[in-house]
Amino acid sequence: MNDEFDLVVVGGGSGGLACAQRAADLGARVFLAEQGRMGGTCVNVGCIPKKIMWNAAALAHANHDSGDYGFDVSPGRLDLPQLAARREAYIARLNGIYEQNLARRQVEVGRGHARLTGLGQVQVDDRIIAGKHIVIATGGKPQLPALPGAELGLDSDGFFALRSLPVGVAIVGSGYIAAELAGIFSALGTHVTLVIRHERLLRQFDTMLGDGLMKIMRDEGVEIVTRAHPAALTRAAGTAVQLSLDDGRDLGPFDAVVWATGRGANIAGLGLEALGIKLDASGHVAVDAYQQTNVPGIHAIGDVTGHAPLTPVAIAAGRRLADRLFGGCKDRRLDYDNIPTVIFSHPPIGTVGLTEEQALGKFGAQVKAYRSSFVPMYHALTTRKPRVDMKLITVGPEERIVGLHVIGAGADEMLQGFAVAVRMGATKRDFDDTIAIHPSSAEEFVTMR
Repeated sequence: MNDEFDLVVVGGGSGGLACAQRAADLGARVFLAEQGRMGGTCVNVGCIPKKIMWNAAALAHANHDSGDYGFDVSPGRLDLPQLAARREAYIARLNGIYEQNLARRQVEVGRGHARLTGLGQVQVDDRIIAGKHIVIATGGKPQLPALPGAELGLDSDGFFALRSLPVGVAIVGSGYIAAELAGIFSALGTHVTLVIRHERLLRQFDTMLGDGLMKIMRDEGVEIVTRAHPAALTRAAGTAVQLSLDDGRDLGPFDAVVWATGRGANIAGLGLEALGIKLDASGHVAVDAYQQTNVPGIHAIGDVTGHAPLTPVAIAAGRRLADRLFGGCKDRRLDYDNIPTVIFSHPPIGTVGLTEEQALGKFGAQVKAYRSSFVPMYHALTTRKPRVDMKLITVGPEERIVGLHVIGAGADEMLQGFAVAVRMGATKRDFDDTIAIHPSSAEEFVTMR
């Protein structure tokens, strides 16, 4: 068997698959190593199952709201084992589709643990593979805090192993994963205690978004404990657990505690140290603008690099790398500016471009922000009244839009088109000259004053 390839990809997640398939389409001989299920985090324990659970939570909200619209509907009980079985069956179909796509392109797949053993060389179990180019695409993994009893909690992957809903759960973390899990649990009837180290959720995003989400969460019964630094997790009565904070406070007991305290690069056992591959300060693989590591012929893409850890970003980076290596596009690379992001909280959040704080720091007095806040028409008849908050951030006399942010129903779907406009350099006048779609929430972006 010929074990020499043009490209060896380590990792069968979104970025690795995209890179391998594009390279094969361009005529390269490709080998892909993966020891788990095809699709990586996104398909198996990330975006896809998360969105299914988000949909279930949205249906629970709709069921609650339906009485306000005149329907005689009693609250439904979620059959979580049935939902989980259907969710896993869907994921298994996706795993199979990825396998078929690789086979159709004649990408050879090696099942087993991969380790870089030399320049241009990867070992997969007991097989040595040679590659002119090697791509590290092993993604990220949840991190547990180094605290006594941390293993008594679940990480974000463990959330998908649940087959019954806890009556009470503590979620530790203030990022988008914590926000998403809190919204899902709460909508499905679990009492949620959100434990955060500072005063606000989503501190890396525009202030309006974190503040708005916290208000909605509290209105819907989520308890938010601020300035909380976990010290230990201990077993309480039965299977319950109790969370102790470093200021002496004890929280709980809870049926479950979920750690949503960040993700790190999945690089254990890859052999990067022996090859001198540099990591950044956070432990991710360091790359330049072209996804190149400090070692010639070795590249890295996706979450393992820590750059905008989003599935579409990994896919775009992988395809552009393949275009550059095998498609003759020597300057092809991913532009990491103006990447649209959606947080599937309840309600969802959409954001693209600079936060107001970032814009002020970069452009100073040239910045002007427009805001709108309202109850969307859907909730005109419901007892629940979560608001929509929107913000446009502009720069200069032409008022070029450099930031666009929204929290509210429909934010996830409306953001994509507005992200195109921001990337193309749209101005406030362009938005003002666009005819509104009425009645909708999205029209507020083109009618702000």
